[in-house]
Amino acid sequence: MDAFYAAVEVRDDPRLKGKPLIIGHKGPRGVVSTCSYEARRFGVHSAMPSVTAARLCPGATWLAGRMRRYQEISAALRDLFRTTTPVVEPLSIDEAFLDMTGIALDFAHGQRLAADLKAAIVAGHQITASVGVAANKFLAKIASDMEKPDGLVLLRHEDIPRMLWPLPIRRLWGVGPRMEAQLRGLSLHTVGDLAAFPTAKLAQRLGATTAGHLQRLAHGEDQRAVETGGEPRSISEERTYERDLRDPDQIDRALLARAEGIARDLRRKGYLARTVHLKVRTGDFTTLTRSLTLPEPTNLMETLVAAARDLFRRRIRLAGRGVRLLGVGASHLVKAGARQADLFPDAGTQQARRLARVTDQVRDRFGEAAVTRARLAKPPTTSGDEDDLPLEASSLPAVD
Repeated sequence: MDAFYAAVEVRDDPRLKGKPLIIGHKGPRGVVSTCSYEARRFGVHSAMPSVTAARLCPGATWLAGRMRRYQEISAALRDLFRTTTPVVEPLSIDEAFLDMTGIALDFAHGQRLAADLKAAIVAGHQITASVGVAANKFLAKIASDMEKPDGLVLLRHEDIPRMLWPLPIRRLWGVGPRMEAQLRGLSLHTVGDLAAFPTAKLAQRLGATTAGHLQRLAHGEDQRAVETGGEPRSISEERTYERDLRDPDQIDRALLARAEGIARDLRRKGYLARTVHLKVRTGDFTTLTRSLTLPEPTNLMETLVAAARDLFRRRIRLAGRGVRLLGVGASHLVKAGARQADLFPDAGTQQARRLARVTDQVRDRFGEAAVTRARLAKPPTTSGDEDDLPLEASSLPAVD
């Protein structure tokens, strides 16, 4: 999808059409999640610090973003994709692979089917997509980025020298900043440079496995199948804060808010989690991750937050540093109905389940803000001091 979050906002509020629009938090620690193409003309891009974006495009409209709305549109788009082919692999909230094997007669037919799908997206959702048509996932992904926005690119094997090889080396999957520096040290700057480089010599520097992987990609080879999956591996929430959290009470309330969100998401999707994860990034950008396996899988906030608090208390050493980012996650998921019922259920657990069921019903009917835990509610203040609750600088993953 093209500038997905921004496109959804313009779709829902046509007054934003044609204007520079930035989705993200404008504060000093904010990050651009995405922006409209009008804002990109000023040099703004996803993952850019908000202060930089505000300087480049001072007249932009800023919106914090609505993840629930974006998830709703994403789910509807996936339903549309499955009317084209049953083999759909979601890559992220705004990307997916579609396997057209057995449906498209040839590449030209595949290109026509892609055009039909793009038209259906516009007709049904008033947003645009860029599509790459190719023989494998890697080439299709490369092609989809070539003519954004609203692009449709066919990349056949015979097109590789002309279309793939001139691209910078960082476009290969698995090439991050460190590896890019290593490859540049070998005078490899483009995909074509690497394609012509001796594999044995590359293996001496990177190892046989990595060298073979990169060489195959450089020649447009990718044997991975499109996998429908269907079952999530984990669910997580994290937030970056405008100011480092140092007050233990603020940190605890942030843990509670993240555990509440995770529990709600687990119940909505019908899962229980056996493992709880904690992620803490300190003010000096040190990232700490810890995990704890529970005696029994759960989707209750009370159990999740107890585990997160235990991990923070026993296994996180801040050493005087504040908390810049805090996240809670859940993994080793099982279907809620697959677990055997307790023979002698704990009374407290039973009460928590009833409470969760009732609050879920209220939120489903009246919205997420209809019920709030008292500990997370912002109290009235006469001093104008709003530091009682941590101010979030980011909650949305970046999209292109």
